[in-house]
Amino acid sequence: MLWRPGLGLAVWPWAGPDAEPAQPGTTLDDLPPSLTDLLGGRRLRQSVELRTPDGARTFVATTALGVPTAAALLDRFDHLPTGGDTSFYRHVLAGVRAFVDAGAVAPGVIEVAGLPEARWLPLPTGAWKAWLTVIHGSAPPSIADNGGATAITDFATEFLDHEVRRRLADRVASHVDLIAGLAAAAPVPAAAGARGAWGDWLSTAGPEAATVILRLHEPPDDPESPTPPVDARWRLEVCRHNATGDITPVIPHRLDPHDLEAVTADLASAVRAFGELARADTDPHTLDFLLPTGAVEELLTSGAAAIADAGVTVLLPRTIADVAPSLALRAATVPDGGSRPGFVGLDEISDFEWQLALGDTPDSPALTQSDLDELAHQHGDLVRIRGRWCRAEGAALTRAAAFLAAQKAVGTESSTMADLLSLVTDPQDRLPVPVSRVDGLGWLDDIARDGVIVPDPVVPPDTLHATLRPYQQRGLDWLMSLGRIGAGAVLADDMGLGKTVQVIALLTAMRTADRARPPALVVCPMSVIGNWNRELATFAPSLRVIVHHGAGRSMDAIAPGEVDVVLTTFATLSRDRAAMAHVQWSELVVDEAQHVKNVHTAAAKALRAMPARLRIALTGTPVENRLEDLRAVVDLVNPGMLGSASMFRARFAEPIERDRDKGALRRLNSLTGPFILRRTKTDPDVAPDLPAKTELTVRTNLTSEQAGLYQAVLNDLHEALGDPNHRGEVRRRSVLAALTRLKQVCNHPTHYLADGSPLMRKRRHRSGKVELLIDILTTLIAEGDRALVFTQFAAYAELLAEWLTPILGVDVPVLHGGRSRGDRDAMAAAFGSADGPPVLIATLKAGGTGLNLVGANHVIHADRWWNPAVEDQATDRAYRIGQTKNVQVRKFVCVGTLEERIDEMVTAKRELSQLTVRTGESWLTDLDNAALFDLLALRDEAVGE
Repeated sequence: MLWRPGLGLAVWPWAGPDAEPAQPGTTLDDLPPSLTDLLGGRRLRQSVELRTPDGARTFVATTALGVPTAAALLDRFDHLPTGGDTSFYRHVLAGVRAFVDAGAVAPGVIEVAGLPEARWLPLPTGAWKAWLTVIHGSAPPSIADNGGATAITDFATEFLDHEVRRRLADRVASHVDLIAGLAAAAPVPAAAGARGAWGDWLSTAGPEAATVILRLHEPPDDPESPTPPVDARWRLEVCRHNATGDITPVIPHRLDPHDLEAVTADLASAVRAFGELARADTDPHTLDFLLPTGAVEELLTSGAAAIADAGVTVLLPRTIADVAPSLALRAATVPDGGSRPGFVGLDEISDFEWQLALGDTPDSPALTQSDLDELAHQHGDLVRIRGRWCRAEGAALTRAAAFLAAQKAVGTESSTMADLLSLVTDPQDRLPVPVSRVDGLGWLDDIARDGVIVPDPVVPPDTLHATLRPYQQRGLDWLMSLGRIGAGAVLADDMGLGKTVQVIALLTAMRTADRARPPALVVCPMSVIGNWNRELATFAPSLRVIVHHGAGRSMDAIAPGEVDVVLTTFATLSRDRAAMAHVQWSELVVDEAQHVKNVHTAAAKALRAMPARLRIALTGTPVENRLEDLRAVVDLVNPGMLGSASMFRARFAEPIERDRDKGALRRLNSLTGPFILRRTKTDPDVAPDLPAKTELTVRTNLTSEQAGLYQAVLNDLHEALGDPNHRGEVRRRSVLAALTRLKQVCNHPTHYLADGSPLMRKRRHRSGKVELLIDILTTLIAEGDRALVFTQFAAYAELLAEWLTPILGVDVPVLHGGRSRGDRDAMAAAFGSADGPPVLIATLKAGGTGLNLVGANHVIHADRWWNPAVEDQATDRAYRIGQTKNVQVRKFVCVGTLEERIDEMVTAKRELSQLTVRTGESWLTDLDNAALFDLLALRDEAVGE
């Protein structure tokens, strides 16, 4: 926000420094509730020019608020986060109200648009002028650079006038225009001669005695005769406001006795508040204090506030910056060329050095040895470096200097990649201050700042005959970036997410860029070597692949320039270790790496003996039993990163496994996270690409009671169709009604009889379907899963809910057409919540379309609607974008009944399936009597008791 004289408070939405500004016509929405009635629905219209701190200009669309609305808006931010501009205007408004509380206001007349206007004005006292000086100096750059002191003063006077009028509302009634104008809610015109008369009256109030201001000046910097910082003297200049409100130095011999007495009284208050002033030297020609650096440090820390509490303002230099010391790591040698500027590989780190930076941002300048020598002679938190004064924690500077000296003494040649990573990602108490950046080691800088290596995007080559899913493309980018720096990778995606194709894409991309690249070695169990060979042939036919396995294998086949990929098994590698260790492999890929978690096996030792620039471990279970499994896999691809086995146990495994130490877990994740990529089927970034759906036809039997009712319905239909009058539409209705009754019988006798009879009789289930449904729901609820149960009958849905609620111990909601849309939406929302019910029963018609029910990962079709499209639409309520779990779909079918016969026909005959998509069950009415009863007949296997 920004105050614009004559326009009001310009307000616009702010989405961050990198976001595009909102355009004219944009409506303000998505506001906190407390601001909605003030700003909601307003459109951005007025385009305002802003000057940025670097001198650039930009235009933003704003909405302008008058003083009353602006005051109300600022008051609403009591419990909301605010930016610097909002906080500043709230501070100014609070100061204005303090002056009004003190009665330091007077009526006046000003000229507005050429006309006199009655206004409330501040008394022209020293306190008002001093306060204006302070707020002018404390304005944030966004306000200081856009209107500055003029706009700030205008804001203060406008809001002072508003505040007085607000308090006078309904208190003053007058027939005198000027008095009425001062009491009105908004300014009104005044008589033409009122301005001069009221100005004369106001001048009689006169300014009060000048207010003392203490202004701190930095010591002069004389390059010809530099003064050591510890010996520097800071001038605390004694000033006051003159009659025009300007700040001027106090010259004692020019003051009359009354003014001099007032000044010395204020100085005495300042000395009592800050004792260092009593011990400081003074300028013999002025009243100024000359403070040593130590005293100024205390002045900045607490003295200025104490003096202000005594009623004397202290103005401090803006040039003194508060900085946080940090460390910078710089690679001493950066190789020419390379795929990414600023990247040095792990195997290219030959020398590096630690540096101290004043500031904790990536652009904070690193200090030279000369700078460090200068700092060594300074003590305390206020230091001068490169001619500029800044405040930094002296103890931290001392610790950092000692660390640098120690690092220089021991040298860095013996440091390993593990040492660097451990210090940067897990400093604990080993680094005196945080690391702000890493120069020349871009990958390590990524880790220090973001906790991950930020990969460059890779375009899959044309020689890759596969379309990568988005998460697989991200895997390729990540593998390629690690390959460029020579860091090992653990690709730990869930089984079935395509780890193999991601590695094949990497091998293909590497060799497309460099055809002379040495071969890659893929080591895997015997059971999957054939799969690797087939997938390489399918997805990367341009790669030259040999299988090094079996009695006829020969090292002669692995000739330089003649092969791209060598496939072998763990056992074969163990036997041929010595010969294969003489090959300089470009990549070593270890599939099912959990099989070599025991570092003492021959296979594990053979793998560690293979020379390779890039090592990749593939495993779906990086931790099977113990954290030591993880260390073994990580150590295979990045030797030494996690230290020795004993060090790992002491530092990570025991604290995490025994004590559930969150700090140790965080440090382990920070250290290993950049080099391990794991996605699961429930990962939100993966599930939209690959939700697994399993469809099952679940067969169940009828009880004897159901079989008897089923046969009775068939007998009734047989008798009806034997009537010669049952033709055409009458026959059709009879067949459809019988189909409905047979489905009801298959569901439960109570559903067909509609007699309110119980779920069970003599503690035995009356329906095979319902018994199976209860068993399935009980199991999946115990496993923490959720189910969506579909039926085409609302009455059956209600029966199921009534029966299941006491059995499952949860309220089972029912969503059907008898519910209002609002109720249905509420049910869907509740089901989707974390603490919602584990089961929702819905009819196909009401719940089969238009709802998002991804809270369920099980879908059960309790009875069948013989239109696959309808059932699929219902299934898609759970199996859709946003589903994060594998979905199991079960379709209940009663054995030996019309349900099984029609399910077989729909499954086996494509033409019939396409027909049912169009016509549902109507095709059944077209069958002749013999075919119809053959379809509906109750077979011997139907009864299960």
